[in-house]
Amino acid sequence: MKYTALLFLFSFSICPIFSQNISSKKLLQKSIAYHDPSNQWPTFNGELNLKETRPNGSDRHTQLQINNNNGFFKMEQDRDGNHLTHILENGECSYMLNNSKTIAEEDIKKHKLNCKRTQFMRNYYVYLYGLPMKLNDPGTIVHDNIEKTKFQDQDCFAMKVTYEEGVGNDIWYFYFHPKTYAMIGYRFYHDEEKNDGEYITLEGVKTINNMRLPMTRKWYVNKDGKFLGADILE
Repeated sequence: MKYTALLFLFSFSICPIFSQNISSKKLLQKSIAYHDPSNQWPTFNGELNLKETRPNGSDRHTQLQINNNNGFFKMEQDRDGNHLTHILENGECSYMLNNSKTIAEEDIKKHKLNCKRTQFMRNYYVYLYGLPMKLNDPGTIVHDNIEKTKFQDQDCFAMKVTYEEGVGNDIWYFYFHPKTYAMIGYRFYHDEEKNDGEYITLEGVKTINNMRLPMTRKWYVNKDGKFLGADILE
């Protein structure tokens, strides 16, 4: 009787967090429920303030204004001794350099003050800070098989995500805590066989509009683990 009880306890202690399987649909639902319990992201209208650090010392502060109701996006960034402002409103782009709308052509090119760049930055920030909610967007392919694995020595669930043609080309893997379902990191590949791309670790939590957003993102190269930088939500 004692042997049976000890055997049961030992078996449970080996992998208590993976006591049951979970579907990709259920895993995504649970992770969204953790990060956005009040369903605030679809109508999010607020500010995000970031400190972005890089190994070469080219740190910068970025302030974002995002309105998911109408697609408005504003990015103000202190960079290389200048204050840059990108605005996307009603599909139109506008800019300021050091709070002036009068900008020399050479400065426009130097600071990439063009609509293609502004739209790219909007998509970049809205995607990253909208995760995992953005995985419900049209064109997202969430694969069925959920893997039980480790990410940075943490037990986790891994979810593979790809995108329909015209939406995205990269292959993504998202990693979730097996008890809370919080995202603990993710990685992407342009070509998985080449082990290119990057992986991102997530640390801490910042609560904004009742959403639990990762406080710190740290970026690394998949191939050799080279550290690329950190983005800190202030």
